[in-house]
Amino acid sequence: MYIKRYTIASLMFFLLVGSYVYGYITKESMSIELFGIPLPSLSIAIWTLVPLVILYIASVAHMVFYSLVSTLKLRKYDKDYAKIIDSIVDAYLEKDDRSNNYKTSRYKLIGSFIDSTKFYVNKELMTDNKKINDVIDLIERVKRGEVVDLKPYKLSHDNELVLQNSKNRYKTGEINAEDVLSHSANYAVSFAKEVYVDFVKTSPMYAIEQYKEFLTKEALYNVLSRVNAEEHTLEISNDSLTLLFKNLELDKKEYIKISIALSAMIPEQRMKLFEILSDENDDATDAYLFTLFDLEMLIPAAEILEISQPDEYMNFKAYYALKDCNKHFNINLFI
Repeated sequence: MYIKRYTIASLMFFLLVGSYVYGYITKESMSIELFGIPLPSLSIAIWTLVPLVILYIASVAHMVFYSLVSTLKLRKYDKDYAKIIDSIVDAYLEKDDRSNNYKTSRYKLIGSFIDSTKFYVNKELMTDNKKINDVIDLIERVKRGEVVDLKPYKLSHDNELVLQNSKNRYKTGEINAEDVLSHSANYAVSFAKEVYVDFVKTSPMYAIEQYKEFLTKEALYNVLSRVNAEEHTLEISNDSLTLLFKNLELDKKEYIKISIALSAMIPEQRMKLFEILSDENDDATDAYLFTLFDLEMLIPAAEILEISQPDEYMNFKAYYALKDCNKHFNINLFI
């Protein structure tokens, strides 16, 4: 019952009771004492209303109290509903460390489920909530290659949406490789490495070395392809190359692949490079032997094979034996 309606009904009831007592029962007045204190003399009809007024005040206080309790409960549900919306948005955005503190048990169950779930966008989905609709539209725009503002969502640099948005900015020319590499703290490491692959295609050696922390094997081969190339020729020392190699974990086959990529290098420099590498890393010895045979440097290759173990470098020993018998085969068949 609404308090205003209850109050009007109570006043009407007080009026009826007071009128009935005064008109049909007694018109006399009386005085009573309360805790030894005499109260003014009032009509008995008025004294009759006193318990009713006390009851009215108590009932109103009761209704106000439980109305306040109900309001607080509804407020908890409203706040949890807002958190559920935020959780749905975070699930679409694939946010990290999603965890919300819910006040109601029902929303707590739903919220804990959403916080551990990823949502995928359905283009045809349209809800009654603007916040959710805006996020769905935002994700679709990023997928289409558009550049959007993701700062309000406070996503990590490694977030897939942020990563794709960065790629969109790079493709549209809003940022270039130098911007990304010089401010790498603002981007995902994987994106910086991807950009570095393009960066090394035309950049000078000092710039390549400046950002060598983003070197990948793909970027390395782009660097090697520029040695003595007709366009964007790169002059690079063996010391610089060995420093680049140290940033990567290379196996025997990859060292050989590097030697093939450096086939345009001056033969003396190429041999010296792999001699240095083989001294520092046994996995580079195969590449050193390959380089020697590829350059027809049979004597130094034979010297290495002679001091090797019987079960080592069997492929190169076979090649050398055929070579020694004047049988000519391509060295690439033995790697």
